[in-house]
Amino acid sequence: MLRVQAEPFDAGAEVNAFTAGATGAGAVVSFTGIVRGDGGLRALEIEHYPGMTESAIAAIIAEARARWELTDVLVIHRYGLLELGAPIMMVATAARHRVAAFQAAEFLMDYLKSRAPFWKKEVGGDWVKAKAEDEDALDRW
Repeated sequence: MLRVQAEPFDAGAEVNAFTAGATGAGAVVSFTGIVRGDGGLRALEIEHYPGMTESAIAAIIAEARARWELTDVLVIHRYGLLELGAPIMMVATAARHRVAAFQAAEFLMDYLKSRAPFWKKEVGGDWVKAKAEDEDALDRW
């Protein structure tokens, strides 16, 4: 499942609902990214192109499903003005075994961090650029 939305989400409720529907899974892994206040950041503004963004993320979800035996996947990514402490995104993966769930979740998170078509601007700052270590993380896949 994929959702790109402006509305906040409750990570705990999302994980509980995802886990309840993860029939046949022996492992569920989740990650939630939040806005952190590095260097005086006041908020984060995220933009995207509807349709293009969902298509790109759906393709990487399909790749994760092809690489690992997943019983289910959830990706939520927000856009708009996000305050400090607000959830930005969430990835959850379910698999029969933990290694597949962990690896698929990391793969999806690395993609979302570096390649998903979102544009991020620090309120009171500059557009956020990809960091070398984020790009390097993709090399292992």
